[in-house]
Amino acid sequence: MTDSLGSDEPVAFTIHDFAARLRRAADAAAAEGLDGVLVTPGPDLLYLTGYAPVAITERLTLLVVPVDGEPSMVVPKLERPDAEEAVGAPALRLLDWTDGSDPYATASPLLGPGRYAVSDSAWAMHLLGLQDALPRTSYAAMTAVLPMLRAIKDDDELARLAAAGAAADAAYGEILKVRFAGRSEREVAADLAGLLLRFGHSQVDFTVVGSGPNGANPHHEIGDRIIEEGDMVVLDFGGLKHGYGSDTTRTVHVGEPTDEERRVHDIVREAQQTAFEAVRPGIACQEIDRAARAVIADAGFGEFFIHRVGHGIGLTTHEPPYMVEGEEHLLQPGMCFSIEPGIYLPGRFGVRIEDIVTVEPDRGRRLNGTPHEMAIVE
Repeated sequence: MTDSLGSDEPVAFTIHDFAARLRRAADAAAAEGLDGVLVTPGPDLLYLTGYAPVAITERLTLLVVPVDGEPSMVVPKLERPDAEEAVGAPALRLLDWTDGSDPYATASPLLGPGRYAVSDSAWAMHLLGLQDALPRTSYAAMTAVLPMLRAIKDDDELARLAAAGAAADAAYGEILKVRFAGRSEREVAADLAGLLLRFGHSQVDFTVVGSGPNGANPHHEIGDRIIEEGDMVVLDFGGLKHGYGSDTTRTVHVGEPTDEERRVHDIVREAQQTAFEAVRPGIACQEIDRAARAVIADAGFGEFFIHRVGHGIGLTTHEPPYMVEGEEHLLQPGMCFSIEPGIYLPGRFGVRIEDIVTVEPDRGRRLNGTPHEMAIVE
């Protein structure tokens, strides 16, 4: 792999992309019996408008997408020039308010009585301000009523996710060349972060390096433990490239593993493959979790698989849909999510293998391509 991965520019989103997303949001709200969608700064606003305020502050920024009518966005006057530069701005009516005035008085006329979905990132003070100004309105969290709003990716989004996955794969290929034994988890994590940036990530969200007994903690915080010969090491890392997420996990071994360690790794590898083979349109999300869990349970390690098998990914590294028991949403082409079964033996070691997968018309497709076999490192 070369550093050229970092220079590939994605196809830019256009006003037509954002206008179509706004229409889909209104249609989705109508289908759920809602009167509209309210969006504050965060991934939902970026998805629907292309606008990301430089700083998220106490000043109200609010996108209103009514079921019937024109989408509008209320912004602080001092931030209006930046909002006007957003690619999706021409699809909106922009209104502004000045410091010292009541922003809810500006926003209130855009909402009629009714029930609205509100982005999860909304500040409580803003939601309470709207409730005070509009006592005949009620609100529901976006993930509760419109969880699939951003779940189905178009071709340009899929290309960005594939590029992020390829960059994470390149980072993994390089990390296998560094020395593990005698170095701290923190040092190896720093190497991983540097490699993600080298291969085009603009943001590193996490670099989990769980060595030996620390690998039995799925979300281990890196520390100063010195990696030793004979350690199993869980490497879970990802971030954003071209605005879209990567997230992959491989488990490596320092020196030759024991027969038991090989067996546990093979079970997790089989579980990951079985879950991947279950991916196709029309299958409930929970079935992907069940497929992996059955393999691990049948091998006698069911109690040591302690998390869901996957989560959606897009503008953020964790978002709907979730591959978990009880999630009955059906897979559709364009959905992207992780498949990451694991076995965690407290006080001893852990194993996890993770790929990002997208749903195609008749099957799943991995966006990560590094080998699943246990790599031996020094």
